[in-house]
Amino acid sequence: MGNHPPLSLNFNMILLLLFLLNLSFASPHINGFGEQPLSKISIHKTVVSLHSNASLRASPSLLGIKGEDTEWVTVDLDYSNPSSDDWVGVFSPAKFNASSCPPNNDPKEQTPYTCSAPVKYKFVNETNPNYTKTGKSSLKFQLINQRADFSFALFSGGLSNPKLVAISNFISFANPKAPLYPRLAQGKSWDEMTVTWTSGYDINEAVPLVEWGLKGESLSKSPAGTLTFGRNSMCGSPARTVGWRDPGFIHTSFLKNLWPNSEYTYRLGHLLPNGKYIWSKSYSFKSSPYPGQNSLQRVIVFGDMGKAERDGSNEYSNYQPGSLNTTDQLIKDLDNIDIVFHIGDITYANGYLSQWDQFTAQVEPIASKVPYMIASGNHERDWPNSGSFYDKTDSGGECGVLAETMFYVPAENRAKFWYATDYGMFRFCIADTEHDWREGSEQYKFIEHCLATVDRQKQPWLIFAAHRVLGYSSNYYYALEGSFEEPMGRESLQKLWQKYKVDIGFYGHVHNYERSCPIYQNDCVNTEKSHYSGTVNGTIHVVVGGGGSHLSEFSQVNTSWSLYKDYDYGFVKMTAFNHSSLLFEYKKSSDGQVYDSFTVSRDYRDVLACVHDGCEPTTLAD
Repeated sequence: MGNHPPLSLNFNMILLLLFLLNLSFASPHINGFGEQPLSKISIHKTVVSLHSNASLRASPSLLGIKGEDTEWVTVDLDYSNPSSDDWVGVFSPAKFNASSCPPNNDPKEQTPYTCSAPVKYKFVNETNPNYTKTGKSSLKFQLINQRADFSFALFSGGLSNPKLVAISNFISFANPKAPLYPRLAQGKSWDEMTVTWTSGYDINEAVPLVEWGLKGESLSKSPAGTLTFGRNSMCGSPARTVGWRDPGFIHTSFLKNLWPNSEYTYRLGHLLPNGKYIWSKSYSFKSSPYPGQNSLQRVIVFGDMGKAERDGSNEYSNYQPGSLNTTDQLIKDLDNIDIVFHIGDITYANGYLSQWDQFTAQVEPIASKVPYMIASGNHERDWPNSGSFYDKTDSGGECGVLAETMFYVPAENRAKFWYATDYGMFRFCIADTEHDWREGSEQYKFIEHCLATVDRQKQPWLIFAAHRVLGYSSNYYYALEGSFEEPMGRESLQKLWQKYKVDIGFYGHVHNYERSCPIYQNDCVNTEKSHYSGTVNGTIHVVVGGGGSHLSEFSQVNTSWSLYKDYDYGFVKMTAFNHSSLLFEYKKSSDGQVYDSFTVSRDYRDVLACVHDGCEPTTLAD
């Protein structure tokens, strides 16, 4: 007995040593690794060094002639004094000199040549290894329509001491203001779908609308609301400084009184003062099933995906190495997906606003077809003195404004990013870990109300989801905390999960995959691993944060409640066949194959059954 304290101390010291040894593999969320590629550029230090023997030529000069919203551009480069750290940045708007700097700069500071980060960049010799010998190269960039023209600039001096050597001709899309990148989301009622998109049209220039209707039938028009924001809405740098870019206008239309399980077509539009309409291409979606409907329903869940560029730009650190694989697997299986939940850390723009356009373009094939529901993560919300629960700078000064504006969620107040949404036989209670969730808080009351008001006879599958791990995780950083969770994570909430018999809790933030046993107060309440039936004695907790960002190391400690771990990129698919049968599958992003799965078979009487700490009071009275 007397030897226990020294053993405990040694164990903690070992954990600390493991932490220090593995620090270089830390989660970008938790320890700051995985730097936003654009943040590496010291753009405000740019020195003008235009060279008469340097030239850039971009072609074609006019993009989107046939209505395309993305095109490949070739940049031919010739420079008589090449070096291995030369790079080409893509700027939009094309004119990026000091005139684009915000007013009221400190007069004591030397005005920089430019204070706008590029939207993307490439090192020249990565494209052509012979560049340093020949001084010639041809680079290919994929551009998306971002409401402004583009130019390309050659810099020497690397990213830390950029010297502007040459600027290309300006190029642009035929209609830079076109309505683009629709994002569907569930409305506040089951028979309502919302459509959000981005354009360059303010409401005094054109009236935003959606033309829509049942497939094959006559179409009607619905109006849309318009939102935007200015630089002063940002909370800090880089969002207010080098990362700022005009977001355009974000429109949302509410398509109401939908028939269940029906195919609808729609297109985005703007009515000009002259009576002419500007239309997007046509899209389609399938409306939600009637609440409680007994039919095949398929749900995707993941977190922490971020974005990546298909042309290979911005990848000096391979910032989101799994992002495109996850996106492409979902696109490939889209006919077998009904709704998607991306539970926080959406773009990792971190204050570089151009990246939100890039992300919405990347997920457009998914988000234009099925509801794309998001949750708030630290990289969307956190900023000191902004009302965030965490006094961190992870959002790069965005402080929730971009997420709240670019995507719709059926919250009562989008600044408080928690909401409930029903899909057929599912009830989803989505929490916001960047606001207080502890007992007595406003969010705690919402969570209990969301869980308590579900009719399990209609919606037997009760799902809780949040960004940070409020359940269980073997991430080594959480292991050092000693609780294998976000500090204060489950202490207040586990009695709610137990009382209302939550089936599964999903979390991101930790960039790996892990599934727990059905668990309550650190103890497995079921010995099964692949099939669960009968009473809901505890909640299964799943970390599914491997959507695309740098992976997170597991602790060396073996936890008895962890049934499956995977240090890889992937996502979860849940298939409800009926009120009694659910299939859970974890798929890798690399190949789309199933690597972990289990089934649940349960009747309504099993949900009613009494469980530990979740029993209704009884009486012996006659």
